[in-house]
Amino acid sequence: MVPTLRDAWRTALASQEELAADEERTEAARQTGCRAVSELPNRRRAKITGVLRSVVLRPRDGVPTVEVELFDGSGVVDLVWLGRRRIAGIEPGRRALVEGLVCDVDGRRTIFNPRYELLAKPGE
Repeated sequence: MVPTLRDAWRTALASQEELAADEERTEAARQTGCRAVSELPNRRRAKITGVLRSVVLRPRDGVPTVEVELFDGSGVVDLVWLGRRRIAGIEPGRRALVEGLVCDVDGRRTIFNPRYELLAKPGE
């Protein structure tokens, strides 16, 4: 697709965060079968891709838990692995493809114990 003058103007005036969001939406659209976070239905299985923005070890009811925020350019979904203290390769800045049951926890989209595949960073 040929960029238009409007696209060039918008890119020149966009913030770094807006540019990152555009890049994530483009990358997510390339993955077959993936849905945008903003379109995830509650209580349905979904496959999404994006960048891991934060990784936190946070116990829940005395159980060690790894909590990750995944951003795809359209929104954020929390990924929660119960009974884990660390997961090799799960770190901020990595791209991942995840699949699991989406549910609402305190108004946030969340997937517990998702299947995941770490992806190469763009340009690698």
